[in-house]
Amino acid sequence: MAENEENETDGGQRGGGNGAAGGPRPALDVMRRAGSEFTELTGLRAEAVTRLERGADGWVLETEVTELPRVPDTMSLMATYEVTTDPDGRVTGYRRVQRYERGRADRR
Repeated sequence: MAENEENETDGGQRGGGNGAAGGPRPALDVMRRAGSEFTELTGLRAEAVTRLERGADGWVLETEVTELPRVPDTMSLMATYEVTTDPDGRVTGYRRVQRYERGRADRR
């Protein structure tokens, strides 16, 4: 019931928006949903989203995660994951594209 009240007050922008009837989901909603599903699938929590693009079949996100915490923190093993979603932000796939120590500069 609380979700229905929320949808009524914000014009239906959150919660049940689907690609057809409600139009494309706002980017922030897609990031939240994809981040939550990615964490559930992998056990890794996104520290930052470094790329967000809308494509013909949905969205593509790149996210930075800590794969192996170390002391000191600058030696922690980090990774960049590419996450693909459908137009509503449901994860359709993910892959690791880079792995590095937190304290290292980007070599791209």
